[in-house]
Amino acid sequence: MTPVELSRTVLGAVRRAVDDGVLDVAVPERVKVAPPGPGGCGDYATNVALQLARPAGQPPLTVAEILRTRLAASDGVRDVVVTGPGFLNISLGDSAGVDLVARILRRGPRYGFVERATGEVAHLHAPREVRAVVVMDVVGRLLRSQGVDVRTNCEGGAPAGEWVTVLGVPDGGMGGGMGHGMGEGAPRGGASSGVHVIQPVPAPASPLRLGRDAGRWALLHPAAHDRPRISDEHLVQREGNPLFRVRYAHARIRAVSRNAADLGFRAEPGAIGASAIGASAVESDGGSARPGGTLTPPAGTPAEPGSRDHTATPHPLHPILADHPRVLAQAAAHRAPDRLARHLVSVADAVLPLLPAVLPRGAEKPSATHRARLALAEAAGAVLAGGLSLLGIDAPEHL
Repeated sequence: MTPVELSRTVLGAVRRAVDDGVLDVAVPERVKVAPPGPGGCGDYATNVALQLARPAGQPPLTVAEILRTRLAASDGVRDVVVTGPGFLNISLGDSAGVDLVARILRRGPRYGFVERATGEVAHLHAPREVRAVVVMDVVGRLLRSQGVDVRTNCEGGAPAGEWVTVLGVPDGGMGGGMGHGMGEGAPRGGASSGVHVIQPVPAPASPLRLGRDAGRWALLHPAAHDRPRISDEHLVQREGNPLFRVRYAHARIRAVSRNAADLGFRAEPGAIGASAIGASAVESDGGSARPGGTLTPPAGTPAEPGSRDHTATPHPLHPILADHPRVLAQAAAHRAPDRLARHLVSVADAVLPLLPAVLPRGAEKPSATHRARLALAEAAGAVLAGGLSLLGIDAPEHL
C-alpha cells in the first residue's frame, strides 16, 4: 500500500468513527503518514489522533484507540500499535486485497448484504409525492439488504400509475396497509423500529420524462435536504454526468470480461502488479479517483526511498470496495440512498483507470497479473451491479 492509499485508508477510519457517533469532529481534508520516528514501529505512522483530540474533546490516547480498532480492520493493514502520546503505528499486510476480491466474487452483487434476517421490522411512511415514494422504495430495498423486514405505506392511496410504469415504483401494499416484506419465508414478527416518515425535499418538476434510470438517479443522488434538479443533464452520455460514469464503468467491465473470455482467460484474485496502481489514481484528501488517472509510471521513475515491491500492493479500489458493506449499512440506518449513489460514483471513478491495463496488449500472453486485474475489475462490477439494483437502476451489459 502506498502512502497515498494509506492516507485514504486512515481518512476512512476517521469517517467511520464519525459515522458511528464515537467521534464528534469534522473529517480533515487530508492525513499525513510517514515512516515511524524514534520509539515507533511498523511501516508508517500518523499523528491524526493528536490533531483530532482537542476538537473531539477527548484525550489523544482515547482518540487513538478509537481509530486503532477501525484501522486494524481495514484491508491491507496487518496491525496497528499506539505509541507515545497517541501516535498510530501501522504495519501493512500483503494478501488482504486478494482475500477481499475473492470474497466479493463469491458474493457477487449481494456483497455487503447480510445473510440472515435480523428479526427487526421497519415501518416506512411517505406522502403521495414522487420523490418521497421513490426514496421510500429504495430505503426499503436497503433495509431488506440488511436483514430487516419492511412495511411501507403511501399517504392517500397507491402511487400514481406512471410512477409505477415509468419509475418502477412498486404498486402493491402501499394503499393504506403495510406491504413489501422480505419475501416468502421472511419473519413477520420481531422488534419494530417504529414508523419512519420519508419526506425529502419534493421534486420541483416531474422526473417522468427522464425515464426510469435517469429519473430515479435525479431523485436519489441528492441528499434528502437538497432540492433535486430535474433536467436533461442526467441524460447526457458524457463523463461529467455521474450516472453515465457509473453505468459506463459497469458496461466497460462487462466488455472487458467478454474480451478476456475470447482470449481464453478468466478472473483469478492475485497480485495486480505495480503498473496498474497509478500514483495519481487517488487523492490523499479522500477524493475519488477520476477517469484518465495515470496507470503506468514513466519509464525509469525511481522508487520512493524505502519503498518495497508493489506487486502485492492494494489498488486504490481496495479500500473503496472494502467500505461497501459499511456504506450499505449506513445508508439503510440513516434512510439515505444518496450515500450509496455517491459511493457508486467513487467505485466507478476508481475502476475506470484500471481497465486499460486488464487485457494483454499486442503479442503479450495472458498472465496471472492479467487474471488478477480482471478479478479486481469484476469485483468492482459486482459492487456497481448490486448498488444500482438497490437504487432500482439498470446495470447495463452494453452502453
